[in-house]
Amino acid sequence: MESPFAHSVNYVGHSGIVLDEIGVDRVVGHIVVDEYHSQPYGLIHGGVHCTLAETLASTGAACWAIEQGMAGAVGLTNKTDFIKGVTEGVIVGEATPIHCGRSQQIWQVFIRRESDERLLAQSQVRLQNITSTEF
Repeated sequence: MESPFAHSVNYVGHSGIVLDEIGVDRVVGHIVVDEYHSQPYGLIHGGVHCTLAETLASTGAACWAIEQGMAGAVGLTNKTDFIKGVTEGVIVGEATPIHCGRSQQIWQVFIRRESDERLLAQSQVRLQNITSTEF
């Protein structure tokens, strides 16, 4: 399944996120960490983890909502816990649904370092299903 956002030029496109697997039950993506992703101490900026989590959860939630005949889904909350700092390499996120309901969804996301699968961050994203893209 292709992401509903696959051909748009936006913030996500500039973040370096690559979507590797897209489905209504699982979305996987990665980022090759470089100097543009760091904060002043050289660690990956927490916003990068949040962006990856939101992107993966939103993609899966939108795909699920579209399968149900809706227009998509948008994020309402993103709670991300930072567990381990990283300065380089590849980070991989995996999003899976906790709840897919009539009006809202909740997805969990685990972000790991690719080289040793060490957990770097975990997120829970709550999303609102939308029936129209007119805001």
